[in-house]
Amino acid sequence: MLIKGNKLIAKDIRNILLIQLGDIGDVVWATPTFRAVKEAYLQANVSVLLRESFGSLLEADPHIHKIFQIKRSNENFLKRAGKQLLFIRELRKEHFDLVFDLRSDDRGAYMALLSGAQIRAALLYRGLKWRNFLFTHLVVPPVTNKIIYGAAEQSLQIVREFGIDAKDTVPKLWVYEKVKKCAKQLLDDNGVMTSGRWITLNPFSRWHYKEWDYEKWVKVIDWLWEEYKIPTVIVGATEERKKSIDIANKCKGRIYNLTGKTSLGELAGVLSLSSLNIGVDSAAPHIAAAVGTPTITIYGPSEWLVWAPLGEMHSVITPDRDCAPCHQKGCAGSGTSKCLKELTIDKVERAIHGALDKSGILTT
Repeated sequence: MLIKGNKLIAKDIRNILLIQLGDIGDVVWATPTFRAVKEAYLQANVSVLLRESFGSLLEADPHIHKIFQIKRSNENFLKRAGKQLLFIRELRKEHFDLVFDLRSDDRGAYMALLSGAQIRAALLYRGLKWRNFLFTHLVVPPVTNKIIYGAAEQSLQIVREFGIDAKDTVPKLWVYEKVKKCAKQLLDDNGVMTSGRWITLNPFSRWHYKEWDYEKWVKVIDWLWEEYKIPTVIVGATEERKKSIDIANKCKGRIYNLTGKTSLGELAGVLSLSSLNIGVDSAAPHIAAAVGTPTITIYGPSEWLVWAPLGEMHSVITPDRDCAPCHQKGCAGSGTSKCLKELTIDKVERAIHGALDKSGILTT
């Protein structure tokens, strides 16, 4: 329900900015909204504002005109302020008519105002009156008892109030052929035979309480090689490189380590070439699903009904405990999730076998 502003937004809008300053998964799940806005305003240029380094995921998206990225800086106050002023000047040069802030953070609200757009829309947050004041249009999503699968709804519930809706809510990422070529070269350089079958594994999460025991991943990697002769390619961020080396050193099965060796765009390219992606609740499953690669994702305390990739080619492994998902940062906020500690190797291997069999990988 729209509680502030006129529901009818003029159709002669020429420049639109969509602000999504969340994590990588938030950006991927916002892609149905990016598409929906462009399809509703075919004559308009639709730009996005993201956090630093996330833009490479969207470079090939035909619905997006420009990508702006807020960069982190360790410089002194004066240098940071100067660069921020230049950044705001670049934003304002676009002469945005309409801004949708798809998050609830402070910076998104400020950037919406500083963009200079006359129409600024976001969700209402009752505890943040000062933030609400910065927007010309505020939306309260309808109350429903129906389970809505997929995190795309978090963005769509804002634009839907203005007559904008997605034809489908499945995230999609495009990958340039030149990026796929770079990914193939990287795989080649690391000894991966791209003409054969291989799977990607993301054992790491930004939050340790979402991770499964690394020792158990070692056993799964060895099992994949011993049972099916399927090699594993580990992917992850630069800061996870040391942990990935520890895992690789303990494996007897064939393993290749690309952790920290790709940009997000190149990671999308690698995942698009993979036969299957296995891992925990983190960025990789969202990217893999959005480029069309089957996924198996282990979920513990987080809500898989909202965040798990949509479609029959994707599956989840969930704990046997009734308390999951608890939405806590580990049991009682401890940082450790007992439900994941108790998750057995056998259960994970059965799920992987089922996915390999279903996809036809075992017969190729």
